[in-house]
Amino acid sequence: MGLGPGSPHKQGRRFPAGGKRGRGAKGARRPPPGRQRHPCPPQDGRSELAPDEHPHLSPEALGYFRRALSALKEAPETGEERELMVHNVLKEVEAQALALATNRSGSEMLQELLGFSPRKPLCRVWAALHPNLRFVACHRCGVHVLQSALLQLPRLLGSPAEEEEEEEEDGKDGHVETLEELVLGLAAEVCDDFLFYCGDTHGSFVVRTLLQVLGGTLLESERARHRGSQSPEAQKAPSRECKATDFEVPETFLNCLQNLSSCFLKDIAVFITDKISSFCLQVALQILHSKLPQFCAHLCNAVIGYLSSRNSSADGSPLLLFLRDQTSSRLLEQVLLVSEPPRLQSLFEDHLQGQLQALAAHSIANFPLQRFLDAITTPELLSPVFEELSPALEAVLAQGHPGVVIALVGACRRVGTHQAQVLQLLLEAFHCAEPSSRQVACVPLFAALMAYEVYYGLEEEEGAVPMEHQVEMATARELGEVTVLGSLLLQHLLHFSSPCLILGSLGALTGPQLLTLARSPAGSHVLDAVLSSPSVTRKQRRRVLQTLKGHYVTLACSRHGSRVLDAIWSGAALGARKEIAAELGERNQELIRDPFGHHVARNVALTTFLKRREAWEREQGAVAKRRRALNSILED
Repeated sequence: MGLGPGSPHKQGRRFPAGGKRGRGAKGARRPPPGRQRHPCPPQDGRSELAPDEHPHLSPEALGYFRRALSALKEAPETGEERELMVHNVLKEVEAQALALATNRSGSEMLQELLGFSPRKPLCRVWAALHPNLRFVACHRCGVHVLQSALLQLPRLLGSPAEEEEEEEEDGKDGHVETLEELVLGLAAEVCDDFLFYCGDTHGSFVVRTLLQVLGGTLLESERARHRGSQSPEAQKAPSRECKATDFEVPETFLNCLQNLSSCFLKDIAVFITDKISSFCLQVALQILHSKLPQFCAHLCNAVIGYLSSRNSSADGSPLLLFLRDQTSSRLLEQVLLVSEPPRLQSLFEDHLQGQLQALAAHSIANFPLQRFLDAITTPELLSPVFEELSPALEAVLAQGHPGVVIALVGACRRVGTHQAQVLQLLLEAFHCAEPSSRQVACVPLFAALMAYEVYYGLEEEEGAVPMEHQVEMATARELGEVTVLGSLLLQHLLHFSSPCLILGSLGALTGPQLLTLARSPAGSHVLDAVLSSPSVTRKQRRRVLQTLKGHYVTLACSRHGSRVLDAIWSGAALGARKEIAAELGERNQELIRDPFGHHVARNVALTTFLKRREAWEREQGAVAKRRRALNSILED
């Protein structure tokens, strides 16, 4: 059971929002320097430029490319004139590719120019850089150019419109390697000196991007890192919001992916313990999990096998030592996320059983434990894990590791078991289980990650009988800050099979309190869960949301509140839509002048509502009819 009011922990408990991880984390130090990486001579006998011999870009050339890039941005998106301009600019780029790639401003411009490039000019620029590949890949500016070139493949692969043109140009200018050949050639060079590229601060980025391109999957986290290296103008480009984007690649790419990934097995110890090299193996596991799952399992077995063969720690499996290490723990997180249920079950039984509470309390090991909980999908594994972890929920929260608790709640939601038990334990951990009148206050406590006494500023002696909940005190208090982790906790609980307690607590909030929740960056997602959870009935949803009546204009004029109001509108029946539109119409001019409100007014068709009510009702009735028809199709 959770630690109750009579526990040795102080009752006035403010749960820390979560421990840091990374540079700012306590005890997070740079790993000791590993092997010295001396550049090896080129494999094919080509001569590369020494670092102090690379060509420099003249101010005149830099100015030319800056003006050319500006002209391309202003030119129409299609047309012969634009195509000719792109070809001419990239022809000049080809002659000064190395100088551009290794100049900070030139590199940023070249990255943007590659985004305009057709396949053939891109191949020529790539070929111009190829003799100095190692130098460019390990250069702080050049590496981003290679990444940009690789990231053009989803756009350029399999575009048949250019194939005939390429054949004609080959006859005029001589043979140029195809895009596929260039990628495979880069993979071959990386494979020949795999440890060097993976261990280099800049070269490792090329390896990670190459793995994604060979697998036909671009990871959002890696694209975000690349966007961070670009100029402010480049960063304004729209980014994809999905976690991964798949695209078609030739079979040769997948074969090359397996060959390249097999290089990890030759020096598995380095990729487990070296901070930079480890990132490459983590990306490889993510790509292989979806593209070559059997080889992914083989790599995971190699990692676990190596770690399990080390000297045993005093308190159990040798794997526990690596779960507490800053570098190897991150790799183990990825191994846990891509492991299949049978492998997770054996990992728990062989290494983790009996150690979960100690791992949850550790400043580093609690993170791989969270990923382990995120990966659980079977009741057979969740039951022993829950039994071991559940008695320590309040202690884990008090230690500043709420992510472990939220991951456990998420596992209960996903598997569909132990939901009532974990909710009861949460009530006890936040000191609102007894007396039962306190349970109605659970939503503000969970959102703020604060115990009852701290949230309401009460002073109760240890061992004293907890006082009853005071409704007047609760309604008079403004809603506390909604934490990101508290919001996640509430979202999980709202997707439980029976979210009545959470809905009752939401319904007890006053209008201003619910408005604060809806306008909060984190809290707005709680209302999203109310609107989207299949466990919440229409009647329950209406009971919670009716508190917002009278606050629709304030909601519409808020960045996050306007998004909540749009979601409410999308699911509202015609009668509810009339009420919302009528309330918004009373302050139409205020909405139109507001940067967020005018979008809501347009979505509601407020002008039509105010001037042509019958037409508005016919239009909204047709929308409702189409929505009902779509819902019936989806349900079938």
